[in-house]
Amino acid sequence: MAEIVILLAIKKIGTALANGIAREASTQFAKYGTRLLELQASMDRLVRELSVMHDVLCQMDIRNLNNAVYESWLEGVRKVAYNMEDMVDEYLYLVGQENDVGCCFYLKKGFRKPRSLLSLNMIAIKVKQIERDLTHLSETKNRWIPMNIGDTSSSVYIVKRSQDLANISRSLDEDLVGVDENRETLQQWLAGDHLERSVIALLGMGGLGKTALAANVYKKERENFQCHAWVSISQTYSREDILRNIIKELSGDKVGVLSNTKDMDNTCLEETIKTFLEQQKYLIILDDVWTPEAFNDFSRVLIHNDKGSRVVVTTRESCVAALASQGQILTLPALPEDKAWDLFCKKAFPRDTNHKCPTELKPLSEEIVSKCKGLPLVIVLVGGLLRVREKTVEEWRRINVQLSWELINNSSLSDIRNVLHLSFIYLPTRLKACFLYCSLFPEDYLFKRKQLIRLWLAEGFIEERGESTLEEVAEGYLKELIDRNMLQLVERNSFGRIKEFRMHDILRELAVDLCQKNCFGVAHEDKCGGAHQKDGRRLVLHKLKDDIQQSFSNMHQLRTMITLGDSKSSFTQLTLLCNESRYMTVLELSGLPIEKIPDAIGDLFNLRYLGLRDSKVKKLPKSVEKLFNLLTLDLCESDINELPSGIVKLKKLRHLFAERVFDRTGRDLKCRSGVHIPNGLGNLTNLQTLQALEAQDDSLRHLGELRQMRSLRLCNVKGIYCGLISESLVHMQYLSFLDVIASDENEVLSLNVRLPSLQKLTLRGRLAEGALDESPLFQPVGGHNLYSLSLCWSQLREDPLPPLSRLSTLTRLDFTRAYNGEQLAFLTEWFPKLKVLWLRDLPKLSRLEIAEGAMASLEKLFLFNLISMTEVPAGIEFLLPLQYLAFGEISSDFLTLLCQWTPTPSQRYHYSLRD
Repeated sequence: MAEIVILLAIKKIGTALANGIAREASTQFAKYGTRLLELQASMDRLVRELSVMHDVLCQMDIRNLNNAVYESWLEGVRKVAYNMEDMVDEYLYLVGQENDVGCCFYLKKGFRKPRSLLSLNMIAIKVKQIERDLTHLSETKNRWIPMNIGDTSSSVYIVKRSQDLANISRSLDEDLVGVDENRETLQQWLAGDHLERSVIALLGMGGLGKTALAANVYKKERENFQCHAWVSISQTYSREDILRNIIKELSGDKVGVLSNTKDMDNTCLEETIKTFLEQQKYLIILDDVWTPEAFNDFSRVLIHNDKGSRVVVTTRESCVAALASQGQILTLPALPEDKAWDLFCKKAFPRDTNHKCPTELKPLSEEIVSKCKGLPLVIVLVGGLLRVREKTVEEWRRINVQLSWELINNSSLSDIRNVLHLSFIYLPTRLKACFLYCSLFPEDYLFKRKQLIRLWLAEGFIEERGESTLEEVAEGYLKELIDRNMLQLVERNSFGRIKEFRMHDILRELAVDLCQKNCFGVAHEDKCGGAHQKDGRRLVLHKLKDDIQQSFSNMHQLRTMITLGDSKSSFTQLTLLCNESRYMTVLELSGLPIEKIPDAIGDLFNLRYLGLRDSKVKKLPKSVEKLFNLLTLDLCESDINELPSGIVKLKKLRHLFAERVFDRTGRDLKCRSGVHIPNGLGNLTNLQTLQALEAQDDSLRHLGELRQMRSLRLCNVKGIYCGLISESLVHMQYLSFLDVIASDENEVLSLNVRLPSLQKLTLRGRLAEGALDESPLFQPVGGHNLYSLSLCWSQLREDPLPPLSRLSTLTRLDFTRAYNGEQLAFLTEWFPKLKVLWLRDLPKLSRLEIAEGAMASLEKLFLFNLISMTEVPAGIEFLLPLQYLAFGEISSDFLTLLCQWTPTPSQRYHYSLRD
């Protein structure tokens, strides 16, 4: 855990050194320049020392998890790293920031005063002290925590511990509940009549029962194979030992079948296995495989012999499961509530008739089972814990209210901790901070991809990689955490990108404990008065209450403050927070009824994220122009209509949200409004998101200078602006989202521009006749990446489907008051990838036809307020993948038709009546 803190400190120092502040200072202020260079040299030495310490910590393993001496030493390491971060922030605050020119640095006015020079001297003294502290820590480690890099005991220990855990999981195979379908599928795959060797993968997070399921089927099916072997791989393994274990397992009781392997090297071991398996129908279980490289290490000895052999791999990693044969990945879900209950009762009440739970204990037992979140390992061990406890309401209630504590501290539940902790330990350091950050949010919190990525960026968790943007790297981090089953995917958007996800509650409990022990952050939970017992550098308030002042005991150390949920409580400490927490990095106050932002906000020079969404703020203070490091400014749904002129000085700004939403359904033409941005918009050259800009001559003339733009929404657009807008859009080669809203229904939107990176397009306003045929926006060459298209208030009289059918990549299509014709026909092979279709507020549409083979991937169909439609659309029965069908705002006469209509057995429809 300390390696996370060290890595963040290294990044912070790197920022200070990269800026070249001391070099500029020595040129302009020779009197102070030498001292600055000496300080910079000390910081450079610290980076090297911390880098080595980080690498050493990454080699330490789970042997030291409960080692008091090691934990005490780590506490010292964390303190030094945090002190270093404080000193670097102080250094940056005193010495310099980028000026408006952007190519040199200035010293703050106060720096010329002796007091500021004294502060700089104090920083130099403290940095020297940190150097001494690091030296002392290194000596302490060598004295009390010896670590011989050449010693293999670490690897041996991890292998043994992992195998012990695997053996525990294998022993649970008789406790399987709710796996009949998966067991049957696995047995069918093993018994398949195809002769080529196939690889089957069992995928899921730790504790889901992958090993137990594999063991259960292995016992029953192994006799159908000529030879069989079970080996546990683990994260750290000895290839030679695994090969010997395979030979030992394959030999079984057949003495002499395989020669003595004592003096064999790896090559001989491999050849021995290959030779033996050539004429054998074999079954091999590779349990707990963590990397594709580990699988490849052993798969090459498991030869293709066309005997119907099978290899089963259990893994937590999607990248490993991807190596399975086509269509042979079995992803294990959490147990449903009824099966989880059955398993719990089986373990908690083994001697009772039919494992029946006593009536008086049932409500509390159901709560306990609910907290286990369907993880079989947790249910089995918690059930076993309760089996030996008194069967009284008082005892059950005590366990229920302190179950989180039990999971962290009870030795009987150590196997849960070890199984899940392995997943965390083996995360790369770059992912650990991102993972722990998620635990600061409430149980079952539904994360949004873009929102969390912006927070990670502000926190400094994301490292640069080649030419990828930080946002792209962060999305890769998120995907990796989901692929490793550390976060749970909830929903993808229509074209496959991660949209929503959450954290498993049991993993969250372990992560919260790590956060608090390491001062990484604390979550102030409404139900838990002690959640803030230990100070942290990050504070997430789940509920803002009047007594929240107690959470600010170390306000000067606070780097992040996030409030969640709507709150009627006013936040009276904002001024104090701005004055005391001057190194604040993230300030997310969305949903609070704040009306005024204090001028002191400008002193938060380190602020990289400011969120005031859904607040009552009407005006930003002029001092925001001093927030040179700001990356995200979220003013969406606040009362701000105009930004201060100094906003254009924030050259690092990447994401600006400043719109108001009047109609969340999107049915009104002017459903949103934007803000006016003063002269100088072209200065914001790092801007990637701008939602939304009120179209004006001055701002539009500089729009094309924003060449990093990815997401753009323009409001109040007049037809005469379209030429200027098109000229600007040409320069935005990365633009993937474009939303243009006309000023009124008579203004014609005519955008003649090709945008090869465009993925989502929304046009709200009248389109000229023939626009769909002529505009490059709708041509297949320029629209080969277009996944989502919304046309609203387009007033089209010609059938829009023929020209749009050429956009074969569309996954979402929305017509809202877009078409004035009477008939739409989706023909065979049109829109092959379309998953979501909205037809809404089309008053003249009376007939809709869907040919067989059209929209072959459609999953959701919404038909709303089609007042002229007098029959159920023909061809809905051809939409076999359809999962959701909605008829909205229909008449009672149309409801009668629906009642007489017979959908396919798999299709169920929903409806609402017109008011």
